[in-house]
Amino acid sequence: MNTKKEMTAPITSVGADEEQSNSIKTNTIITDYDENCNASDDIFQEMQEEFQRSLEPSYLKTVSMDKLYDTVYRSRPPIIDGLLYPGTYLFVGAPKLGKSFLMAQFAYHISTGKSLWGFDVKQGTVLYLALEDDYRRLQERFYRMFGDESTDDLFIAVNAGQLGNGLDEQLNRFVNEHTNTKLIIIDTLQKVREFGGDKYSYSNDYEVITRLKKFADNFGVCLLLVHHTRKQQADDKFDMISGTNGLLGAADGAFMLQKEKRTSNNAVLEISGRDQQDQKLYLVRDTEKLLWDLERLETELWKEPPEPILEAVAKFITSNNPQWSGSPTELVEKLQVDMAANVLTLKLNVNAGRLLNEYGIRYEYGRYHAGRRVKFSLIEN
Repeated sequence: MNTKKEMTAPITSVGADEEQSNSIKTNTIITDYDENCNASDDIFQEMQEEFQRSLEPSYLKTVSMDKLYDTVYRSRPPIIDGLLYPGTYLFVGAPKLGKSFLMAQFAYHISTGKSLWGFDVKQGTVLYLALEDDYRRLQERFYRMFGDESTDDLFIAVNAGQLGNGLDEQLNRFVNEHTNTKLIIIDTLQKVREFGGDKYSYSNDYEVITRLKKFADNFGVCLLLVHHTRKQQADDKFDMISGTNGLLGAADGAFMLQKEKRTSNNAVLEISGRDQQDQKLYLVRDTEKLLWDLERLETELWKEPPEPILEAVAKFITSNNPQWSGSPTELVEKLQVDMAANVLTLKLNVNAGRLLNEYGIRYEYGRYHAGRRVKFSLIEN
């Protein structure tokens, strides 16, 4: 006999399969309880009605606060802990300042998983569009910087299409063929912008970044767009980005590399973004290997204080007990916490990404005719 289920919040994989699009929400439900049961007819009817309404010009898609709290959203785990996250970022500085050498370091460390300046790195495939270089120059540069320690997960191209003229298809094909892609560097942004039109207006700058951001968000990757600063000084360093404010306005953040003197080996890297703490890093360049080394941080990275609920889950879900599923009420009893079941699930919904990133535990949540269910899975490293 099939028992029908009701699902009001989608069960989503929270960060464990970062290759899945951010914009894609799976309608998969926890099937451990009855793998043969079908979604209820009324929920299916509601989905059909919602789709029909979405076709009307006057339709505005909204999410209630209750549904917002009732949903587990995919996490955005850092690629370089505290420094680089999935999304679209500008990396700006004056010409011939050493930006491409720093891009090479980011690319190499992420493709190998080696820590950078003491920051933990999540290993993944990297695509580096070095559009102002050639392969001979890159060969010499990489060998001088990294010696004979090569990697199969760093792919380099010196030619690519432009936005609206081949680049979109090239990037989509690459990430579909390399599903562990974490970082794509476009050096430089100007090389892939389409020619003609009103390309230096605010609206066009905003549209260019929005288009790239949609791609990055779709695939959960980081896009680093190398760009130049203008000569005019400004009180806010990020106002020196060449072009209009539309570039930074649409991006998730920006990195600004500056030197007080062009002949100096010292530089300051300032970072501002939506998903990370604003920072200022003082760098010094190794004149022999041409690597940028971290001299000091202006402020230490802020870390979230411990969350007792997550610690309790981590003690419960271990290698000896790698999976568990049940009702929120049963979970309260298992964790032995003095908390209402609905408050517990809300805390877990909000902190699902942190639970995965810090403890390697995937959390899933759904609601059925039989009641709410939660599921934990320990992710193997």
